[in-house]
Amino acid sequence: MQQYAVYCKLKNMGKDVKLDLSWFDASTQKNMLAPREFELGLFKNVTFEECTQAERDAFLKRTVLQKAVGTGLRKLGIWQHENPNIFVETKMYHDELFSLDDKYITGYFACQKYYGDIMDELIDKYEFPAHSDEMLHTRNMALVDKMENENSVSVHIRRGDYLDPPNFTILGNIATEEYYDSAMNYFRVKEPNTHFYIFTSDHEYAREKFSDPSVYTIVDWNTGKNSVQDLMLMSHCKGNICANSTFSFWGARLNKRADKTVIRTYKMRNNQPVQPDIMHDYWKGWILMDEKGSII
Repeated sequence: MQQYAVYCKLKNMGKDVKLDLSWFDASTQKNMLAPREFELGLFKNVTFEECTQAERDAFLKRTVLQKAVGTGLRKLGIWQHENPNIFVETKMYHDELFSLDDKYITGYFACQKYYGDIMDELIDKYEFPAHSDEMLHTRNMALVDKMENENSVSVHIRRGDYLDPPNFTILGNIATEEYYDSAMNYFRVKEPNTHFYIFTSDHEYAREKFSDPSVYTIVDWNTGKNSVQDLMLMSHCKGNICANSTFSFWGARLNKRADKTVIRTYKMRNNQPVQPDIMHDYWKGWILMDEKGSII
């Protein structure tokens, strides 16, 4: 979703931009710890242009001269991607991104500053799809009504592939139990009767950790392509507690409530340096909380 948000921003600037969807090919996804399908098309108002194989190759295949120049620059100690046609996101935010021309751009683009100024437009574009069956629709809409009329807070907990050793080194010990406890206490202090809606793929963990149904509701019925309905439900809560995960970021971003309060992890990744003043500029209006549960 964030790549499409950057796509929209570039389109608004008059750039000729297309999406490369080859990453979602079955041959690529079969080697992923958490395989993904292309689900952007599930949203009703989303339109885009997809690049062709020839257009992709025009950027990804280097000429002999480009190879020689790249090798020469690296010998001089000047870093450059081995293919000068490619721009790779290497930090949380690149101000120069929107001034690029004739580049293949790749990255996660999770930072709010990339597209915060067009969020109203994106909210309109990301119109949630219809439910797959009437029973699911009835259950979710009943929950929406409840969320809208109480002190509701969504809590997204990312486990699953984040617990695998390669990912844990980079993404672990950020959205800790101390983080979640402190974030929930933040809301409890303001509204003692706050009800928390737990969104996670690890339902067994959630049932052990959040067992009191008078305080917690574990949302465990939107699966497969219906998982997008979890985003819809998050967007109706009065508050959102995010993991270091773009899924929960978008649940909060698509929240239209004027009275919403959003808490996110101070860090996104362990290998990405952070500074308070910069982070508050990148994530305007969001409460930043570190892994010890302290507000930054």
